[in-house]
Amino acid sequence: MGRLSPLLIFISLVCLGLQFEPLASFSIWYRPEIEQGQWWRILTGNLTHTNFAHLGMNMAGLWVITWLFKPHRNDLIKVILLAALFVGMGNLFTPATSYAGLSGILHGIFGYCALKEVFHGRKSSLLLVFGLIGKLAWEHFVGASESTAAMIGARVAVEAHLYGAVGGLLMALIERVLKRR
Repeated sequence: MGRLSPLLIFISLVCLGLQFEPLASFSIWYRPEIEQGQWWRILTGNLTHTNFAHLGMNMAGLWVITWLFKPHRNDLIKVILLAALFVGMGNLFTPATSYAGLSGILHGIFGYCALKEVFHGRKSSLLLVFGLIGKLAWEHFVGASESTAAMIGARVAVEAHLYGAVGGLLMALIERVLKRR
């Protein structure tokens, strides 16, 4: 965790800074602005949050997931960027007009780390992968938690969870294939 701490502190401070204007308005994933050429929002929208409760939940998730899995710093950077890209681009295929939050990336980190553990011989982590898939299915067919939506003051973007998870799982699979060659 020692080598990850500076990165996690940096990410946490960036997310905190993006809670304040004018940075918040300049960074949120907002379809009309993206369509006008503000492509950075595809990535920065993942780092903005609807309110401080939302920010706190996501920061806690980031720190807990990285504490549990202890990914290599470079792997964490790669999966964050890939998941952010999957979430930001994937949202363009939904009717969403705005998006904010790190939860899609968190699903990507979780999926990547759990599947990577499976590939390294920890078969019990397959339960974590299936748990993630089950959670995603639940959110899509039953719906997300209403209490979470109330706390963050917005609809839970379950599509972002799916896109982030797909990005993380895909990254672990691609790494596995490339290592086998």
